Amino acid sequence: MSKISDIRREYTLGGLHRDELPEHPMALFETWLEQIRDAEVLTDPTAMSVATVDETGQPFQRIVLLKRFDNDGFVFFTNLASRKAEQIAHNAKVSLLFPWHALERQVAVTGVAEPLSTAEVLKYFMTRPKESQIAAWVSKQSSKISARQALESKFAEMKAKFSQGEVPLPKFWGGYLVRPSSIEFWQGGEHRLHDRFLYTRADKGWEIDRLAP
Repeated sequence: MSKISDIRREYTLGGLHRDELPEHPMALFETWLEQIRDAEVLTDPTAMSVATVDETGQPFQRIVLLKRFDNDGFVFFTNLASRKAEQIAHNAKVSLLFPWHALERQVAVTGVAEPLSTAEVLKYFMTRPKESQIAAWVSKQSSKISARQALESKFAEMKAKFSQGEVPLPKFWGGYLVRPSSIEFWQGGEHRLHDRFLYTRADKGWEIDRLAP
């Protein structure tokens, strides 16, 4: 068996040049997201890592799905009693990472997570499949449970309860808008000479800097 340190490859799919960059980073993000979706090489192209920090300074990461983005930032939804939500309540500074390695790309975001309004959360909640709506009621996210059977029993109970009519929005379920302060675009390069460009929010628009690989 080969050593992990021997696993390597060259990154040769493309480069990123300063004159190709739009003034607003979300324009480039939209292009890259469309390209990774069109390539059909990832099962979950909208998957992103969300990093938060607890009260002791311990970082945590988990994968969630991006559900909306615009010039204001990136939106995801979660249980408001979850570990990530508790940590955001303590420290709203978060980091996002989109690992699009199939195209030799990464997008790294730093910013502040702001709670969405109930109206915004409800609008999205009503678009979810009914089973996903019910699942939101079942799981006390991040809490300890005795066995999977406990989840399945609770799901069956709530499915019967909501068998007729619409599933109401749980008060403990919501979402966040991450307003970015910086967005870095990373494109793999040959001989480890990767292209990295950092957009940093400024008073009037965005500043763009090339970073060493």
